[in-house]
Amino acid sequence: MEEKAVNTKGHSIFIKERQSMMITGVIDVLSFDESNVDIETEMGMLAIKGTDLHVNKLNLEKKELELEGEIESLIYHDGDSVGKGGTSLLGRLFK
Repeated sequence: MEEKAVNTKGHSIFIKERQSMMITGVIDVLSFDESNVDIETEMGMLAIKGTDLHVNKLNLEKKELELEGEIESLIYHDGDSVGKGGTSLLGRLFK
């Protein structure tokens, strides 16, 4: 039986012409709509803002996400805010 090396942490973003995006290291998609996608990555929380955003492909086993639409901004939040004693996005909304 052959064992594969497991990469414990890794995260990358590839953006093509601000119209499509491939993200690796995705742990979970917390929320999404046409103007905002909030995801948890191996390197922290990431908010993607834009217009006409669509999730084309999500594979949590491979930790990959593909988006398309007009990408306007990417904002990282501290990775300690979820899962390490902090409150989740839903927890902050219902405070």
